Amino acid sequence: MSEVIITFLASFLIWFMFAGLGYLWIIDGKVLKEQVLHAFLTALIAWGIAQMIKGLFPTTRPFHTNGKAPLTVTVPTDAAFPSGHASAAFGLAVSVWLHDKKIGKVFLVSAVLVGLGRILGNVHSLLDVSGGCVLGAMTAFVVEKLHLHKLLK
Repeated sequence: MSEVIITFLASFLIWFMFAGLGYLWIIDGKVLKEQVLHAFLTALIAWGIAQMIKGLFPTTRPFHTNGKAPLTVTVPTDAAFPSGHASAAFGLAVSVWLHDKKIGKVFLVSAVLVGLGRILGNVHSLLDVSGGCVLGAMTAFVVEKLHLHKLLK
């Protein structure tokens, strides 16, 4: 896979996922707005939890141990586990999937590609991305169960 594609997957695809949420917010009414709110909050919460875990359990990134340069736009300086990108991407994707299976599949494929990009980009291991995937999915289920939009009214 070319370095440009890997860098896109590792650094930019997640932003296209958030742009997709913006599109969903604009195109429809109340149901999609609830879906977008859940997905955005889930991604934010999952990323925040990932950052807290990284602070408690510092782990080394692959590029530190194998000596190969990362293929990302920025060079991460925090711990590796769990992947914050994977946590946010899978949280967002699972949240959308819980509301709409058809649109959710597109987001899930995108989340898998983000995780793959982070591994191929030499900034995370499979374990880091898997941990982020589980964290994001669990956060999506909790946010869905709580219906946080009711708390924000």
